[in-house]
Order: sequence, then structure tokens, then C-alpha cells
Amino acid sequence: MISGKQTHVRYLIISMLFVATCFSYGDRVALSIAGAAMEKVLSLDPVKLGFLLSGFSWAYVLGQLPSGGLLDRFGSKRVYTISIVCWTICAFLIGFTGYLAAGWIFSAIFGLRLLSGLAQSPVFPGNGRIVAAWFPTAERGTASAIFNASQYFALVAFGPLFGWLTHTYGWQSCFWFMGLFGFVLTLVWLKTVYNVKDHPLIGQAEIDFIERGGGLVNIDGAAAAQSRGTPLSWGGVRQLLQQRMLVGIYIGQFCITTLTYFFLTWFPVYLVEARHMSILRGGLAAALPALCGSVGGILGGVCSDTLLRRGSSLTFARKAPIIAGMLLSVTMIACNYTNVQAMVMFLMSLAFFGKGFGALGWTVIADTSPKELIGLNGGVFNLFGNIAGITTPIVIGYLVKKTGSFDDALIFVGSAALLAIFSYLVIVGEIKRLEFQPPPQHAAQG
Repeated sequence: MISGKQTHVRYLIISMLFVATCFSYGDRVALSIAGAAMEKVLSLDPVKLGFLLSGFSWAYVLGQLPSGGLLDRFGSKRVYTISIVCWTICAFLIGFTGYLAAGWIFSAIFGLRLLSGLAQSPVFPGNGRIVAAWFPTAERGTASAIFNASQYFALVAFGPLFGWLTHTYGWQSCFWFMGLFGFVLTLVWLKTVYNVKDHPLIGQAEIDFIERGGGLVNIDGAAAAQSRGTPLSWGGVRQLLQQRMLVGIYIGQFCITTLTYFFLTWFPVYLVEARHMSILRGGLAAALPALCGSVGGILGGVCSDTLLRRGSSLTFARKAPIIAGMLLSVTMIACNYTNVQAMVMFLMSLAFFGKGFGALGWTVIADTSPKELIGLNGGVFNLFGNIAGITTPIVIGYLVKKTGSFDDALIFVGSAALLAIFSYLVIVGEIKRLEFQPPPQHAAQG
């Protein structure tokens, strides 16, 4: 720790979260960009491709509760590091499945995507937990929006790259790229991320600033030791599920994540198959709406924190951008009524911007979680949200196969945005931090 000097190490931390989450989503984007080529090589119909695209999310969802508990029990840095290493190995191995017998390729990729989903399950609960520790309440919306915007920026950064790699070297090259740079990411992560009070570059003034503003700087210190044994209990999960506010937030996240997985899985395929773009051009075209989503994601957080600093209630400051963003996302349905590619890209960019602007769920979780259960609540929240990672690719696959077009798929995704608005307006109510009620001593011993 550096004494007597004003530091801003928290900005380094959020930059690292942004980069790490970009690579996490880049791993997911790789399969969607390569999907059009894989359809031909593996003779996949839309339903089979939908299952392949959803394979990641099956294990990702199942891993949320254990990963949230592990984060609370063992700390963010240790669990996150293991996560990066494991998903990197999975990505590298997927590249080699192309050398298997044709009948085994689908099963091998599906199995490795399951393992990758399990490995990546701590990423977003870990992000939320690190932000809760490193940022005061008035900066938390912007910080959460920055790491959340990485999911859109990943499509900007990796979409054109993977389109070029697939076109030039084949679909396996995307996964070898992710494997190679994943190991580099691990080394940088280990040298950059620490607990607040343990960071070698931080000054006492910054620690005091974070702590006075509501940052949970001891989350992996004394607080973690005190809560050891409680985060993994089902009693904590029951307490979370009994809160109407949290249930509304969980439902809203499921709906918002439905939009996320449309853009991450089927959107590049939509551009190639419904809008007749080449794989290379589709990868490039997918980057524009994703860039708008990234900008929208950061602006949504900035807008929310600005409202809070100007005296708006926490409830209004968080809900207003969410509702406005979801209304903008509904505009994607209008793509069904135009054949002009420029108009399609404009509408999708507007919808993606809105999705990013309204994606403040992780900020709300940091604002509302009981201090002892931030990791666990992040896990439950992400579990509900990423059920959409299972349902969205499969539902869209069935709709496309049944109708031969993407029209109903866009209506399905747009309707999810409307349901998110309903959840935040009607179910959530006041946004406030909850208190954890420890179980009675005799019950804990029994």
C-alpha cells in the first residue's frame, strides 16, 4: 500500500474486469460466428445448432449457486483465476475437435461447451462482488455498466476477427486464438487484481474514500471469515427467494438476458441466412450494433449515477434507464417490415443500444444484496438470467425451423423486453439493501 498519495487503483480494477469479461464473452461469440460454417461442415439443422449454441448455458446456469458460494467462501481473486484457466483450456481443446471422426465432433464440442460454461460461472458474480468492494455506491452504476458493456464490446472486437479467421483458416482457428490469449490474460490478472486493502499500488486516501462511500472493502477479509459456512447454505438461498424485490429483479434479468443471447448466438446467423450476407461480412456487420450496445451500456450506468448524485432516489435512478432501454429494444420487431439492409442495421443498432442502456441488473444486485451474501445473490441472479442462455437459442431454433424465417424470433425477443419493463414497474418495488438474517444457533448446529 502507498501512503500519503492520492491513487485511483479502482479504475485499473474495472479496466481489468472489462478485459476479462470481454474474453469470457469472446469465448461465447466464437461459436456463434463460426456457427454458419459449422452448419455446413457438421450438417446441422437450425434446431441442432440451437442446442449447440445453448450448450454453454446448461452448465453455466447450474454453476451459479456453487460459484457464488465459493466466491463468498474463498474470495474473488482465487476463484476467478481458476475460472480463467479452465475456460481457456476448454477453448483450446475445441479447436482440436475438428480432427475427430465426423460422428464425434458434435458431442465433443457440446461436452467442452458444458465444461466451459461451468468454468465461466463465477465471472459475473465475481465482477459484481469486486465492484461492491472497490467502488462507492455513487460510482457503482458506472463501474457495473463498464464491465457489463464488455459483452457488447466483445462482439465488436471479436466478431470481425472471428469472421476473418473462419473465412481464412477455418472455424477451429477461433478457438485456438481464444486459448492462446486466455493464458496471457491469466498472467495479467494475477499481477493486477487484489483485495482492496492488499493492493500494492493503492493509497490510504483511496481506501478511505471507497469505504466512506459504501464500498465493502473488507469483503474478503474479516467479513469473509465471519460468514464462512453461511454462503453455501440453502437457508441463504431461501431468504433471497422470499424477497419480492429480488424475485422481480431475477425475472427482469431473465428477460434482459434473452436479448443478450439473441445477439450473441443467432444474430450473426440471422445476418447471414435472413439478410444474405457472407460470413465475413456478417461478422463485420454484427460489430456495429454491438458497438452501439457497448456505448449504451456505459451511458446507462453514467445516467443512473448522475440521477443519484442529483438527488433522485435509488429506485428511480436505477429503474428509469432500465425501462427506457427496454422500450428502445422493442424496435427490433420493425426489422420484420423492411428489406432494406441499412434500415435493418439501424433498427438492430438502436435495439442493441437500448439493451445496453437498460442493463443495470448487476448494479441493482450490488445495491441490494445482503453484505454477507453478495456472491451468492449474484449467483442466484445470474442463474435466473442465464436460463435465457438455454431457452433463447433453442426457442429461436425451433421458430426458424418451423416458419422458415426469423420474424417470430424477433417478436419473441422483443416481447421479452416488454416483460422486463413489467417486472421492474410492478414487481420490484423500492430498491434497497437487504439485511441477512443468520439462522438460529441450534439450527446451524443441527
